Amino acid sequence: MTERISEAEHAVMEVLWEESPLTAQEVAERVPADRDWSANTVKTLLGRLLAKNVIAHEEEGRRYRYRPLVARGDYVMGESRKLIDRLFGGRLTPLVAHLAERDAITDQDIAEIEALLKELKQ
Repeated sequence: MTERISEAEHAVMEVLWEESPLTAQEVAERVPADRDWSANTVKTLLGRLLAKNVIAHEEEGRRYRYRPLVARGDYVMGESRKLIDRLFGGRLTPLVAHLAERDAITDQDIAEIEALLKELKQ
C-alpha cells in the first residue's frame, strides 16, 4: 500500500474486513451508527478506496459488491511500522518506554509483553 487511507476510509475498510463482499448499501448499514453516513457518503469513500487500489469490486446485476485487496493484518503491520519509523527511529524499545513513562501500560500489558518475549526467545 503506497497511499495512506483516511480515518473515514479506515471505518469502511473495517466493515469490509469483517465481512465481504458487500454492496455499498450493505456497507452503509454496517458502519457504526454514530457516523450517521448516508449511502452516498459510503459510495464516495468506496470510490476513493478503489482509486487507491485497496479494494476491488465485482458487478452483480445493477450494483457492485466490494471486497478488500489488502488484508487487515498487512495494513496494521504497515501502519505500525510507519508509526515506529516516524516517531521512534524505527525502534520498538523507545515506544514501549514512552508508554511506560506515561503510565499507559497496565500490569496486564506487562504480563502479556513478558510472555511474548519469553515465547520469542525460545
